[in-house]
Amino acid sequence: MSDKQNIHLILFTILSSIVFIFSSSNCVSGLAQPLHALVAPITKDLKTSLFSITLNIHEKYVIDLGGPFLWYRCPKKYPTVPCASPACSSVKPYLSPLCPSLKSESRAHCKCVVTPVNPVTNKCSLAHLSHKDLSISWTNGSTPATSIAKFKKQYVSCAPQSLLNSLPVGVSGMAGLSRSLISVSSQFMSPKMKIKKQFSVCLPSSDSAPGVMFFGDGPFRMVPPTPADILSFLAYTSLVKKPKSADYYINLKGINVNNNKVVSLGVGGNGGVKLSTVVPYTTLSSPIYKPVFKAFVKATNGIPRAPRVIPFKYCLNTTNLGSTRVGLPVAPIDLVLGNGGNWTIFGANSMKQVSDDVACLAFVDGGPKAKQPVVLGSFQIENNFLSFDLEKSRLGFSSSLFFIRTTCGNFNFKGEMWG
Repeated sequence: MSDKQNIHLILFTILSSIVFIFSSSNCVSGLAQPLHALVAPITKDLKTSLFSITLNIHEKYVIDLGGPFLWYRCPKKYPTVPCASPACSSVKPYLSPLCPSLKSESRAHCKCVVTPVNPVTNKCSLAHLSHKDLSISWTNGSTPATSIAKFKKQYVSCAPQSLLNSLPVGVSGMAGLSRSLISVSSQFMSPKMKIKKQFSVCLPSSDSAPGVMFFGDGPFRMVPPTPADILSFLAYTSLVKKPKSADYYINLKGINVNNNKVVSLGVGGNGGVKLSTVVPYTTLSSPIYKPVFKAFVKATNGIPRAPRVIPFKYCLNTTNLGSTRVGLPVAPIDLVLGNGGNWTIFGANSMKQVSDDVACLAFVDGGPKAKQPVVLGSFQIENNFLSFDLEKSRLGFSSSLFFIRTTCGNFNFKGEMWG
């Protein structure tokens, strides 16, 4: 982790610690205008390309958009949840087939069993549903506020130490943000606290400054030169639900490369894109990847090639290529969405710089039998602002924030004054 990021997080931690001492309930008191949004920093681990949110001042949890709950290594003695509880019933649809079959227990002493999964290793464990206190900062949308929201007895899952394998060093577990009723986002979006059913994710592209996550409604502002509400720059498309899945999907009608249609997936799109923060690069099934690959190669045939770098199939020599505000000057890739709008992916999110003079097309061939036709990976959504509006069942997306001269690392966690 860089010195600059350490400074950001140390200042944020000091501010949060001071506030934590004086905050003792979920309700905010003494504020002229009540706050209705929460904020937490997002850090990127360069070794794993995973992103973590900070809760309870210093605990880090890897973000998983499709995870049904938060899981962590519980203490030796921990509270359990009865099988007959509503919380246990709500999580049953998300029991993972990766785990061994559940053993029946006496109903008189039945403890709720859940199946936490590490999506990086595809390992699963049988564990108990428990609960844990969680805290997070309030925000006015521009800086963290001088109040902490404390959520008592939030439902979480225990997990063995082995499930943390392949995750960033120092993380406590994983934080699920799915539609599940006991996901972190669902439990934070509290009507009692007037927090709207909406959360926003802005992933940083480096470890030099943290990105940001919001729970609730805006306005949300980054430091100058972009003082406007980030939500005002978003386009929207419908979120799609799929049976027995807690993941978020959007409809995809086709893909264009360099403004030319290369893939058509039908009129409605049929929930063709799964959004992921644990898959590092967008993965396409082979029938989709091949025409996209072919069209991109054709559109960049004037640029010298470089030897391929696993897992990528196509790399370019960028020594004399130059750059634009939105990354390398290569052909844009458009996701043509179900509502007719386009999510345009420019060079900053389509080309992975693997060395000083080599960059590779950061799309991966998932094979002919890929479970999902398109999984939009985290590299493609870095420095994009995504807002999951669950009340209206829609996704707001900005495309690259470089267009408006800001990044996901520009939220004012330090609380500095700007004039």
